[in-house]
Amino acid sequence: MKIYGDSISGNCLKVKWVADSLGLSYDWIETDVLRGQSRTPEYMAMNPAGQVPAVILDDGRPLAQSNAIILHLAEGSALIPADAYERARMLEWMFWEQYSREPYVAVARFQVAYLGKAVADLEPRIMERGKSALQRLEDGLDGRAFLAGPAVSLADVALVAYTRVAHEGGFDLADYPKVVAWVARVEKALNIPA
Repeated sequence: MKIYGDSISGNCLKVKWVADSLGLSYDWIETDVLRGQSRTPEYMAMNPAGQVPAVILDDGRPLAQSNAIILHLAEGSALIPADAYERARMLEWMFWEQYSREPYVAVARFQVAYLGKAVADLEPRIMERGKSALQRLEDGLDGRAFLAGPAVSLADVALVAYTRVAHEGGFDLADYPKVVAWVARVEKALNIPA
């Protein structure tokens, strides 16, 4: 399998973490989005969306979108709860992550850490909705160690990727103590370097 990813992208790292935690063999092909490497004609032929990550599976089929990729890679593993309700809760968090958290927390991080914008210059709505998303995560962790059941699942992988670096976008994780503790648990469960 080939994984095309940019090491600065949480969406790419979650694919790497799942592959690593499952012991899958792959070649990582660094694809620098800041240098336009995901927009070349060769890359666009493989992934017409021009985004990272993308994978070429062992049988040659391409697959894009981080949550679709990790769902495919983890099929049949403990990262997908066996219980139907817990599995649905996992998917609920994964869908929410891409729609209601990633567009704010990840975008703020990218603009501050990689485009050099000051937090004060970000669109206020980005920070407001990012804080709201982090609070939703904080509330969702009330009384639970992981998001979708008693063990780490793809929901945790999907959400930890950008949450653990939210401070790079101007968010103070100290305001979310349950989130901070959860990040440490997920990093430990998946052997992610802190």
